[in-house]
Amino acid sequence: MAAIRQAVLWHRADFGIIFDTDVDRSAAVDSQGTELNRTRLIALISAVVLREDPCSSFVTDSFTSDGLAQFITGLGGVHHRFKRGYKNVINESIRLNDAGQESWLAIETSGHGAMKENYFLDDGAYLVSKLLVEVARVRQAGQLLTDMIAELKEPVESEEYRLKILADDFKAHGNDVIDQLQVFVYKQADWQLVPNNYEGIRVACGGPTEDGWFLLRLSLHDPVLPLNIESNVAGGIQQIRRRLAAFFKGVENLDIATLLE
Repeated sequence: MAAIRQAVLWHRADFGIIFDTDVDRSAAVDSQGTELNRTRLIALISAVVLREDPCSSFVTDSFTSDGLAQFITGLGGVHHRFKRGYKNVINESIRLNDAGQESWLAIETSGHGAMKENYFLDDGAYLVSKLLVEVARVRQAGQLLTDMIAELKEPVESEEYRLKILADDFKAHGNDVIDQLQVFVYKQADWQLVPNNYEGIRVACGGPTEDGWFLLRLSLHDPVLPLNIESNVAGGIQQIRRRLAAFFKGVENLDIATLLE
């Protein structure tokens, strides 16, 4: 992303595009050098889709931000968080359509997306082609592409920690840790479980010094519990980490060194 951003600014280009090697994941850079990846990319393509298909649902992976959900809802859409894994989000979007709920986009924060109008193929080039049309449209209107996501609220802080599971049966132990954490959360007056969560445990942290959320889930393939934390205030992650560390120190067969650094 740093390389494509530098190239766009150096050449004074209108747009920069970047793919992974098999072109199923994509990201972009606008003419001002603003990175359009992760939450920004999802918000931007959601705004495009909602102009064409109002009230659509958008299936994303589990650790998309609260700001993205508010952005999509504000435009009249529905944000449907599901499990990580491109097959998971695609299949869930197809399921929603079959159930009579329009869903035109399935996408992960990695930029791995598929659109209903493109037969739900995980095709990064098709996704970017939608953005190229928008580049031309906003330029004719004398606007910037990022004007479309001006209302997107992004977190002040965002981090991921990977907690290594040391038990032989890592899936069973990982799920047990998640269950234990759920009990711990129930005892915290200013923490609340987020409803309709399909993967791990997602918790809203409502205190003024935290103002954020965290998600603990079991990795799809590795003996790891990824922990994602976001906060809307400076120092919020440190506050959430401190309280979580107190819990994790009492859990056996778990390496939490990254959380304590």
